[in-house]
Amino acid sequence: MLSGFFVSTAQETPSDFLSSEFHKGRREALRAELPANSVAVFFANPVRNRANDVDYIYHQDPNLYYLTGYREPHAVLLIFKEDQQGEDGNYNEIFFIQERNAMQEMWAGRRLGTEGVKDKLAIMNTFNGSAFKDYNIDFEKFDKVLFYDFENDVRDDRRNTADLFSLIEQFKTKVGYGMNTSTLGAEPKKNNIDLESLDEMMSKLRGIKTEEELDLIRKAVFISTVGQVEVMKAMKPGMSETEIQGIHEYVFKKYGSEYEGYPSIVGAGNNGCILHYIENHKPNIESKEMILMDLGAEYHGYTADVTRTIPVDGEFSPEEKAIYDLVYKAQEEAIQKCKPGTSFREITVLSQKIINEGLVELGIIANVNERHLYYPHGLSHHIGLDVHDKGMYGDMEENMVITVEPGIYIPEGSKCDKKWWGIAVRIEDDILITKDGFELLSSFAPRTTEEIEKMMKKKSPLDSFELPKLKGSK
Repeated sequence: MLSGFFVSTAQETPSDFLSSEFHKGRREALRAELPANSVAVFFANPVRNRANDVDYIYHQDPNLYYLTGYREPHAVLLIFKEDQQGEDGNYNEIFFIQERNAMQEMWAGRRLGTEGVKDKLAIMNTFNGSAFKDYNIDFEKFDKVLFYDFENDVRDDRRNTADLFSLIEQFKTKVGYGMNTSTLGAEPKKNNIDLESLDEMMSKLRGIKTEEELDLIRKAVFISTVGQVEVMKAMKPGMSETEIQGIHEYVFKKYGSEYEGYPSIVGAGNNGCILHYIENHKPNIESKEMILMDLGAEYHGYTADVTRTIPVDGEFSPEEKAIYDLVYKAQEEAIQKCKPGTSFREITVLSQKIINEGLVELGIIANVNERHLYYPHGLSHHIGLDVHDKGMYGDMEENMVITVEPGIYIPEGSKCDKKWWGIAVRIEDDILITKDGFELLSSFAPRTTEEIEKMMKKKSPLDSFELPKLKGSK
């Protein structure tokens, strides 16, 4: 009965997830980078508690997802450099996962189980997590055992001896992690634990996207730009920051985006000067304010990162336009420099130079060498499975996907003319580095002041959408 139910519902999942061939190829690519006589170990993300008996929606560790496609908790993956000999033949990887449980699945959702992983993810050497404790792996024989250090933030589900907490504790025992041999009376373990090298290997791999990854990133970016466009058309004074956030995220869901790639940032007026403002509580946005909207859809694991700043009343004031156009100039000139061989530092320094010169011209700072916090953040980062994705930050390479996001923030009380106070502008676009240059992936959302004002004059399908007034008990 249960297995038949699973077969009948398998078609309900989207058809454009990454393929098992992709994940297998990524494991092979990592194996090629591993040093001789080594094993790399990856754990699933922990389940996070929201409150009482309610957990946050589960989100897999990006490295484990990249290598397997597995989206469930309580798992550990081992990738060996060389083939290992076992009772059932040779193998070069082992995957331990959470086992099937009819009662738990009725409450919390279907599980793949070992047969499902073999069938859907094509990882043949897969076992239930309960087998990990007694599985015979001699970690002492390896020159290197590579893994990410533990953060000690995993809850212990004492009812489950194969939960993530148990898997980690069992692994620590197997490799001698943190053992005090003088007090335990045990033989000293071989010093083969490497907590540093794996991150650089994964950064090199994940920083260069494959065609399958680019397809999902393009979709995530397009969805995010559509959200920006729909808000431009719907924006009116008196709306709340939360309402604006809701429009964006409705568009995300309409396209089948599972999550937001990061907490949505919607800051009106002076709130836009808080770089990671996520409260989004302001109830009535005023007509003479601008609103900074930094949101990204996560589509099948891959996230966009797009920011637009627009005038609430549909028209930029002279001061708003001056700041916006300066940020746009810095962004556009930096984007035009993007190509293989250009360094991240080069475009960052260029954007800082343009903004500093512009701030001097506007009388906001006295000279280009004046220290200030009007542009306090970096210009660029990788995007992919993380919004700040793993990747190298030397020179750009073909098939990197990065942001270019200069900004100017002038909070109330700044040491400049009051007419600039409360103006915050960030323009953020997603860029694919191509063989000879770049591709602007987020071009669907208007970027110039003229294009934004034109878009904001268009009608919105939400113009006639009204809800009953919210009433309390009195």
